[in-house]
Amino acid sequence: MLVFAAISGFLAVAMGAFGAHGLKSVLSPEMLTVYQTGVFYHLTHSIIWVVVALAAVQWPSISWLNRSAWAFALGIVLFSGSLYLLTLTGIKTLGMVTPFGGVSLLVGWFMLAMAGKSLAKVKAD
Repeated sequence: MLVFAAISGFLAVAMGAFGAHGLKSVLSPEMLTVYQTGVFYHLTHSIIWVVVALAAVQWPSISWLNRSAWAFALGIVLFSGSLYLLTLTGIKTLGMVTPFGGVSLLVGWFMLAMAGKSLAKVKAD
């Protein structure tokens, strides 16, 4: 999980650099903003994915941590991936995928909250 999170973070930085240096003169300002939104969510959730991966190592009995991590992974692929592809290809129908990614990210946060609740219960016992 930590390896995938690190690869995701690496790719987020690479995509950000590509957008800043390679796409600035190619994309319209509106599409560049869409692309940057994808980068922002990609990097933000890669960082939280690292935190979740480290927590999963610390508390392997909390299955909500693994579920949360994979929901974040799916969210990154669907949300950021669809925004990247939308801006790079111009295929507007890809925008229909983005909300599914957003829901996956929300599910990841919910599952992380459930992990916190489970951890509090474990600590209390």
